[in-house]
Amino acid sequence: MDLVEVLPRLHMFRFPIGQAYLWRDGAELTLIDAGDINAAPAIENAVRGLGLDPARISRIVITHGHRDHYGAAQELADRHGAEILAHRLDAPVIRGEEEIGDPVLLDWEVPLYEHGLTVPVAPATRVDRELSDGSTIDFGGGARVIHSPGHTPGSIGIHLPAHGVLFTGDCVAGAGQVMLGVFNIDREQAVASFQRLAALEPATVCFGHGDPVTVGTAEVLRASADRDSGLQIEHN
Repeated sequence: MDLVEVLPRLHMFRFPIGQAYLWRDGAELTLIDAGDINAAPAIENAVRGLGLDPARISRIVITHGHRDHYGAAQELADRHGAEILAHRLDAPVIRGEEEIGDPVLLDWEVPLYEHGLTVPVAPATRVDRELSDGSTIDFGGGARVIHSPGHTPGSIGIHLPAHGVLFTGDCVAGAGQVMLGVFNIDREQAVASFQRLAALEPATVCFGHGDPVTVGTAEVLRASADRDSGLQIEHN
């Protein structure tokens, strides 16, 4: 796992597939996503390496119900007393009560999707608080939940207006260039969600896959969201 500083109070954990983020408010910590089922020790070690205490992880916000985003959430929450939050539409999937829907794949997405399935299946995980569009979460000066369905029904973005930071989950990706995320259950809905997120004009944007953007961010997002189906370009 790689540890990447995005901003002085924001770090990214990059796993072999996918990534998660750590936001710091003084000593209080918030995770946005939690990696796969094997990620907990690496996350804890990285937090300690920053001179922070994993016991101060107060909450884990899950952007959507895919195995590479919540696999370690239950272990971390149980160990450190954290609250787990997710959108109400994906919460049953995360709890193991429902199956996630199958994505509608473009031809070039098929091998990528098969590679993604090598991530271990996530365990049934409790959700302590179900979120809806416009819900607020007490970190980062007041985090706002942006329902951004399409990738999954309950996909969310997390916006920190006080800091100009946006976490997009897998609605948007940074695969060489900023683009619509892959493996969407409803691609048309995902494009609309991308446009909604871009309209927030963040200064920093953090994706579920790909490097964050910290320079010219609002313009990059807007230009990418305004493209038509050409957003779904082939990876280099």
